[in-house]
Amino acid sequence: MKKFLAEFKEFAMKGNVLDMAIGVVIGGAFGKIVTSLVNDIIMPLVGVVTGGGSFDSLNILLRPDETNPLTLNYGSFIQTTIDFLIIAMSIFVAIKAINKFSKKQEAEVVEEAPAAPSEEVILLQGILEELKSKK
Repeated sequence: MKKFLAEFKEFAMKGNVLDMAIGVVIGGAFGKIVTSLVNDIIMPLVGVVTGGGSFDSLNILLRPDETNPLTLNYGSFIQTTIDFLIIAMSIFVAIKAINKFSKKQEAEVVEEAPAAPSEEVILLQGILEELKSKK
């Protein structure tokens, strides 16, 4: 049992697992922000242009029943698709900015001069030169 717990602790404390957990939490919060952006800012503007409030109310009545009508809610699908596209675009822009910043930092790093050869390498080079001169 101790070995199992030790292996689990080693697995859970690896950088990739922690990074993934942090990414999931931040991604969830980011999704809420983008959903609010779509629902509270973008869709009202789209509603002004299209003459409606939002796409959520768009549907097709399949079975007109007073107690339990059956509708095809295609507006909800359109709304979710817009959410997805905005989230995907936001992630693309964020990753592009991060990559640009990373490349800028890499360009700023000055390449170091090659290190002087070690004593062993110098000694071996001397031996090689002597061997070549005896031929």
